[in-house]
Amino acid sequence: MNVLLSIKPKYANAILAGEKLVEFRKLTFKKEIERVYIYSSAPEQRIIGYFTIDDIVSDTPKKLWRQFSDVGSISEEDFFEYFANKEIGYSIKIKEVKRFSKSKNPKDIFENFVPPQSYMYCETI
Repeated sequence: MNVLLSIKPKYANAILAGEKLVEFRKLTFKKEIERVYIYSSAPEQRIIGYFTIDDIVSDTPKKLWRQFSDVGSISEEDFFEYFANKEIGYSIKIKEVKRFSKSKNPKDIFENFVPPQSYMYCETI
């Protein structure tokens, strides 16, 4: 099983450039995931690549920040704003990354495509 994640362009490109080694999330997957496809949200609105998961760490936002702030490519202010009022957060540790040579329009792949709020399960893209 695979998932499609909506990620802001600055973070999506940092993942593909190898600068961002973890993706922070408020929710985690309920199924075993092979690939995480990266949907770079507005203004790009394209699927630009994917990554595989090394591990998913669940902890308080404070502890996640202490452990992953140096590899998360996010400011402390934005991090804590994202996790405001959350007792638990998730750090998806990124293993292998692949940028597509040509980005993909999700409307060509998914009927009635609406960008996922958190994630959506999908087949291989």
